[in-house]
Amino acid sequence: MLERFTKDARAVVQTAVGQAEATGAATVEAEHLLLALLDREASRGSFALASLGLTAERKESVRQSLAEARRRAGLSQAEADALAGLGIDVAEIVARVEEVHGVGAMSGDRKDKGWWSSGRRTFGRDAKDVLERSLRTAVARRDRHIGDEHILLALTTRPGVPGEVLADHGVTHEALTRVLYGEGGGEGETEAKAG
Repeated sequence: MLERFTKDARAVVQTAVGQAEATGAATVEAEHLLLALLDREASRGSFALASLGLTAERKESVRQSLAEARRRAGLSQAEADALAGLGIDVAEIVARVEEVHGVGAMSGDRKDKGWWSSGRRTFGRDAKDVLERSLRTAVARRDRHIGDEHILLALTTRPGVPGEVLADHGVTHEALTRVLYGEGGGEGETEAKAG
């Protein structure tokens, strides 16, 4: 599949691997793909983010939101709210765990980054799903190659932290489709036009 990726999309994947390595994560996840997209400049994805008002300051807010979710063991705010409805205070659990094990203990980040023996990061299920969705998006749009904009669009169609954080910052699938293609429709409309 990587042979169908544009230079920008390949750079996103490579930067995502670097993001995972920097935090000591065992696998590359969808969050790392989003962080890599935030670092891009002069690409279709970066222009789309800028068009939707994701300035440098707002990108930092996205990074902080991702860090907060990582601190909650990767739970989205919606999941934390659902647990609160059951009487489970995620913030309290995080505070207690961090009191005993230190700040960030639930994040999955490793402080001793030398623990990884193979030197290569594998892609987690959610990152693989994003990359597969980016392929399906490109095919549905009849685009010959997968660009970083397709990865960004794929992130907005998945449930979970990256999609939730993007939506909280005004970056939805519909808004991206409008900016990138001048269309107002969602996923179903995009696929209908392609078929």
